[in-house]
Amino acid sequence: MKLKEIEAFDAFMKHGTTKAAADALAISQSMVSRLLSGLEEEVGFVLFKRTRNQIEPTAEAFAFHDSALRLISSIRDTQKDAEAIANNQVGNVVIAAQPIFCDTFLLDVIKRFKERHPKVGVRLIDVGMQELLKMIDNNTCDMALGITLEADTYGASVTSLARCSARCIMHRQHPLATLDTVPITSLQNQTFIELMPDSPLRSRVDYIMQTIDIKRNIAAEIRPMRGVCALVDRGVGIAVVDPIAELLLPGTDVVSKPLDPTIEWEIALLKSKRRPLSNVSAAFYDELEKEIANLISMGIMQERRHA
Repeated sequence: MKLKEIEAFDAFMKHGTTKAAADALAISQSMVSRLLSGLEEEVGFVLFKRTRNQIEPTAEAFAFHDSALRLISSIRDTQKDAEAIANNQVGNVVIAAQPIFCDTFLLDVIKRFKERHPKVGVRLIDVGMQELLKMIDNNTCDMALGITLEADTYGASVTSLARCSARCIMHRQHPLATLDTVPITSLQNQTFIELMPDSPLRSRVDYIMQTIDIKRNIAAEIRPMRGVCALVDRGVGIAVVDPIAELLLPGTDVVSKPLDPTIEWEIALLKSKRRPLSNVSAAFYDELEKEIANLISMGIMQERRHA
């Protein structure tokens, strides 16, 4: 049976005559009659008692109308869902990201995304780099935000978004705070607050320090970057951090300085090679790109290198 036949039947049952039904549907009265006859043939039982001047619904027609109403309601809901999907207004987006991103600029991305897509659910999962890559490989997130370390080995497609240069942070009363740029050699024998050993940035710092034989005293190790900044603010030690950490510093006594030579990496969007982004995920990515551009304009990140 056809949707137009069901709609004509519903209009007739509600308005009582083929003329009124035709007016409600903005079609001709003869078209309503043809649609009702077609429906009656398809259902296989008598829907109407016909006299010379009018037709009247049978008891079976009233019973069938209840079913027709449910069908029409279901179709209209489906149409609304289709429109919402087309307009990126339904669905869910799951983003895996390193904790520092979850604590800072991704919150602004989510705020703007929800303003434009209020009915779309967002789940932000803070994970380390290795777990993040596993989530991409297992298709348990739509996209991930991290740094480009061995991403290809986990079946991830990598899109570079920007470059990051590590910063050295210290309490404003620390002797290094007077420098415009901190030479890495000046870190010899300094007291450090460090990320945990499984952090990619910690691994990179360890490697560089060992390469140039810089000894440092590790006062504390802590996983969240927010905790690293808080201990530096308390004067416990200095730290080498992701530049995104600068977003955590307003209102503190911590100052941030560039390193010489610099320690660089790229921040990247990672997604599955096997599954394209949904429309709502692509819309979230658009908001993410805008925020990255904003961070570049603030000097926190730099433009990515073009091949």
